[in-house]
Amino acid sequence: MPRFSILDLAPVRTGGTIAEAYRNTVDLAQHADRWGFTRFWLAEHHNMPGIASAATSVLIGHVAGKTSTIRVGSGGVMLPNHSPLVIAEQFGTLDALYPGRIDLWRRAGARFRQANFSGAAF
Repeated sequence: MPRFSILDLAPVRTGGTIAEAYRNTVDLAQHADRWGFTRFWLAEHHNMPGIASAATSVLIGHVAGKTSTIRVGSGGVMLPNHSPLVIAEQFGTLDALYPGRIDLWRRAGARFRQANFSGAAF
């Protein structure tokens, strides 16, 4: 059976609010969970008025708490913008709260690498 994922940016509709964008993101993730999708990715973007996914780890925790089986992860954390230790602690905490369901893609430049924290010791 093919595996499908969704990449969401928590878009803010024209005339909409950030809170509404988060509700729409959760609704989409819940549908993807029920439909058997494998992963729900959230991408980190900053200073873009139409995108509300700047605090990626916070939004990932919110989505993971509102779904039951789908893996939830970052579509790219820009490490130059964050302390790597803080990112490791945040995603390690998320993995402890939602075992085996959290994924981290980090971007340190032009290349992407995936880290799966399932079973990792922090």
